Amino acid sequence: MNAMRTSYSLTQRVLHWVMAALILAMLFIGVGMVATVSGKHQWLLAIHKPLGIAILLLAIVRLFVRLRNPSPPLPSDLPGLQRIAAHLSHWLLYALMIAMPLLGWAMLSAGGSPVMLASDLRLPAILPENALAFAWLRTAHGVLAYLLFFVFLAHLGAALYHALIRRDGVLRSMLGAARSRAEPASPDDRACSVGIGDPIAPTDEA
Repeated sequence: MNAMRTSYSLTQRVLHWVMAALILAMLFIGVGMVATVSGKHQWLLAIHKPLGIAILLLAIVRLFVRLRNPSPPLPSDLPGLQRIAAHLSHWLLYALMIAMPLLGWAMLSAGGSPVMLASDLRLPAILPENALAFAWLRTAHGVLAYLLFFVFLAHLGAALYHALIRRDGVLRSMLGAARSRAEPASPDDRACSVGIGDPIAPTDEA
């Protein structure tokens, strides 16, 4: 019988922190685009498009890696409601990391704007041009952007809670340090640990 994992693999940790940086950059770029008037935000849009596609591809890779490498189980003394909230927020973050770029791609396709990754690299449209669809997708993209921001803050808060208050090793497991024997994990959570890889800032599964 294999020993229980107490930290994430190197691949999971690298993907986690790279995507954390990309999503944080994407959020700041999005704020800049909303706050900038006229056509002065075009250079931000030129960064926004390829960054979104990069996040989409990395999220798919992380999903694949996560399915092959279950997360370390949660501490056994973590309250049930916190355990449920951690798992739900974990799945929500992954859904957002995949849905947001797809919505942006579909929105630009419906608006007749090409998704340019470079001066000579253009992605195909995934929706026909349609003004009504463009308006709906633009609203949905904006709403989900706010949701992603709040989920990001929740994960950051949870990471600080685990590191500074509970001191249960959850954050250390995403930094590459093994959880100590004084930080046991419950058998029930071992069954729950076959979900997706770790989002932005670690909560239960980082």
